[in-house]
Formats: sequence, structure tokens, C-alpha cells
Amino acid sequence: MLIGKYFIILLQLCMLMIMNKVGFLIVQFTHIPIPGNVMGMLVLFFLLCTKLVRINWIEHASSILINHLSFFFIPISVGLMTLEAVFMKSGIAIIIVLMISTVLGIIISGSLSQALLMRKEAIQSEYHRHHL
Repeated sequence: MLIGKYFIILLQLCMLMIMNKVGFLIVQFTHIPIPGNVMGMLVLFFLLCTKLVRINWIEHASSILINHLSFFFIPISVGLMTLEAVFMKSGIAIIIVLMISTVLGIIISGSLSQALLMRKEAIQSEYHRHHL
């Protein structure tokens, strides 16, 4: 049983890596100024929305990756240590951009969460009104 579970996770990881590679290929051939991994996420999002890929096909591998997300920041953090000259030259601009993007990310994700929650509550109240 355990081997079967690991095999499923391996297949799901392969599926996620294929989506990532497809994203890089799309960017390479179309010259769209978007990082390949972001394009891969957009491809995966599209496939999930259209139900060409089901969430349970990638669920276990995605959960493992999310649970260990902090480990993926170690290589980039170490790489940033070698860029002292860049930070000395453009450090203030980088900090400002990071702060603005963080605030925008918080505002957008909070607004989206509230909108989705309100939509869910409206659907539930409509359901209860018609079924009670």
C-alpha cells in the first residue's frame, strides 16, 4: 500500500513538472514577458478551471510541496547573498518595490477572499430561503 501511495505522489509530481515545462515552452516560443513557471501555473489553473485536470490528480503532491514551501526559499536566499553590489546600488528601490508589492498582494488577496466569502454566503442564504 505504501509503495502505491508513493507512486501516486511521484506521478502527481511528474504532472506538475510537465505543467511547469509547458509553461517554459510557451514563453520560449511566444516570447511573452512572463516567467515560465508563472505561465506553467496559469496553464495548470486553466486546466483545473476547465476540468481537463482534476484537483485530486495533483492534490497529494501539491500538499507536500506547500507543506515544505519554506525549503524552496533557501537556494534563492543563498543566491541573494552573492548580489551585494546590486543591493548596494539599488537597495532602496528594491525595498520600495517589495513593500508596495507586499501591500498590494495583501489588499488584493484580502479583497478577493472577502468577495468570495460574500458570494458563498449569498448562495447559501439563497439556498436556505428556497429550501426551508
